[in-house]
Amino acid sequence: MKPFHAARWVGCALLALTTCSAIAQNGSASEMTPAATSSSSAKAMRAANRELQKKVRQALIHTKGLNASGIAVRASNGAVTLQGWVPEQSQVALAMQAANGVPGVTSVICHLTVRPVGQ
Repeated sequence: MKPFHAARWVGCALLALTTCSAIAQNGSASEMTPAATSSSSAKAMRAANRELQKKVRQALIHTKGLNASGIAVRASNGAVTLQGWVPEQSQVALAMQAANGVPGVTSVICHLTVRPVGQ
């Protein structure tokens, strides 16, 4: 092979490699977009869960006849879990009713126990 043809061939090969590298980089950048979207949607879901927890907690606090000081609230995609204790059995139903009345709540799981005051 003549030196001129060899240099030309090497130049074409380098150009091809550079082009392939650029295409591969652009391809991976577009692949990251769904991950970023997934991450932002996960953040939005966590924020929505925290907001629902807050609304349920406020509903419990403002429910007449309910001592909500021993109740913890967790929310996940509309499903709310109540954990902790109340001083009387009748307050379990009050807590469930209050949580069910909050917009966005799709179900309530109750893990409340009755613990009389002073125990």
